Amino acid sequence: MMNKPLIAITMGDPAGIGPEIIAKLFDTGEIFSHCKPVITGNAGVMKKPAKDLRLALYMRTIGTIDEADAAIGKADVLHLANVDIGKHAWGRPNAASGKAVVEYIKLATELALQKRVDALVTAPINKEMMNAAGYEFNGHTELLAHLTNSKDYGMMFVGGGLKLILATIHHALVDVPRLITKDRVLRTIRLANSAMRYFNIDRPRIGIAALNPHASEGGLFGHEEWNEILPAVIEARGEGIDASDPLPADTLFYKARNNSFDIVVAMYHDQGLAPLKMLAFGNAVNVTVGLPIIRTSVDHGTAYDIAGKGCADPASLLEAVKLAANMARHGEHSGKEPS
Repeated sequence: MMNKPLIAITMGDPAGIGPEIIAKLFDTGEIFSHCKPVITGNAGVMKKPAKDLRLALYMRTIGTIDEADAAIGKADVLHLANVDIGKHAWGRPNAASGKAVVEYIKLATELALQKRVDALVTAPINKEMMNAAGYEFNGHTELLAHLTNSKDYGMMFVGGGLKLILATIHHALVDVPRLITKDRVLRTIRLANSAMRYFNIDRPRIGIAALNPHASEGGLFGHEEWNEILPAVIEARGEGIDASDPLPADTLFYKARNNSFDIVVAMYHDQGLAPLKMLAFGNAVNVTVGLPIIRTSVDHGTAYDIAGKGCADPASLLEAVKLAANMARHGEHSGKEPS
């Protein structure tokens, strides 16, 4: 029987708001009621917001995960000496910070793969700086898939009474129609179905969003619904998955919010994220599904414009921690991890 799960929290971009929201969350003490947390990051950077905000929080530098000893009033930092504190400045990222964030993520991922932590929660990073450092990934999701050698993975979001998963992730809108293929949609439906086991839902009702307005009105404006999405739905139903026909997105999310569906498959990034963030901006959680580990994240970016000013809100980070802890418990109780 799992007690409180051990969760690794990556510090995120050293120049962004990640260190501040982590420090604030530890300072409230609420995080300790949900998990045993440890930070993978740079201890020097983590000490700055604690000092500047005069938090009653002791930042303790540790060298191995075995030294982690969660307690209210203390934050254990699994330290990586990859930031020049003398040159560190809030709101001023560079390639070095892009390299640093990847190292924090790699360390946390290795610990999760080794079952030495039960989940990881990630603070925001800058994709441009990560690429400038030589890591050519579109974001956390793609990097984590690479680090875990995962082929079928997806981006799920939870918040505002909605759960949704994206069929396409970080792509230009002009490229989306050609990417909506039967195979891609079917993989996403399977991921949605599998991921719901972490929420103790064995046979979820999956709402499928159409790509085109009004689900193309029988092919009057677009054929993706008939040629790609519906065939994927039919095959999923043959596997025992409860998936809807392609439904107009402008009404589907309303139905999902009112409990007609457990999760929605959205065809592209903004189709799913616009309604979710309208309902839960600052409190939603990003979940990477299809990995052999549990990973959740905040729903916001590095916010360089407010970094170091003491006004960053840790609400989304708290929700990400709570969800990771609950998923870890459900994953243990189910006897297997969703694939």
